[in-house]
Amino acid sequence: MQDISLLSQANPRREDIEAPALRCATTMKFLPISLLILALATATAFAYDPSPLQDFCVAINDPKVFVNGKFCKDPKQVTAEDFLFKGFRYPGNTANPLGSKVTPAFVDQFPGINTLGISMARIDFAPGGLNPPHTHPRGTEILVVAEGTLLVGFVTSNQLNNTFFTKVLYKGDVFVFPIGLIHFQLNIGKTPALAFAALSSQNPGVITIANAVFGSKPPISPDVLTKAFQVDKKVVDYLQAQFWYDN
Repeated sequence: MQDISLLSQANPRREDIEAPALRCATTMKFLPISLLILALATATAFAYDPSPLQDFCVAINDPKVFVNGKFCKDPKQVTAEDFLFKGFRYPGNTANPLGSKVTPAFVDQFPGINTLGISMARIDFAPGGLNPPHTHPRGTEILVVAEGTLLVGFVTSNQLNNTFFTKVLYKGDVFVFPIGLIHFQLNIGKTPALAFAALSSQNPGVITIANAVFGSKPPISPDVLTKAFQVDKKVVDYLQAQFWYDN
């Protein structure tokens, strides 16, 4: 009997070999799916805007209290109109120094998106019009060109040596600007252009670089700016004296 047992161990059955291999293959088969589910769960857990705790939270203003976000309208008083924004129906007025007009659909203009972590903007461009270098401190932007030709680009942080990424976009093209990075759009065509942007926050914020640096109130000390930009004080005085248009 002992000899038979030893022989059995020395020559294991085929099914004893195949079973662990099959289990391993099955595990490897579903590993990518498991990783995808984990990635999606992690992305949801670390979304910039907080996740809603109810179906919706249509924003209302309460001037007596300041909160991080907006108060919710009584759900029983919510109507379909709260989820409708009509501001994109008509072109923006591009008759300004920049030749562009941004029409935002952020939570202040579109209360129905409160707590949903999304917003949009319509951007109209005259020929040669510019949406100047700016950042969105609280949201990534994805842009689609509806009409015209745009030169777009963004600059990375100091950590990546301020690398400049740029492309020319045509009708139907989509480009993404990562959260917080300086970016711009310029109409390089001879006809008006139109683009729509979606952002990953109900209130992504906008910081126009030139306005913030040279048009702050009160103004930044010229001593700071002359050293930072390595220019003569007359240049700083000239720039600070300009009217910095906000489109």
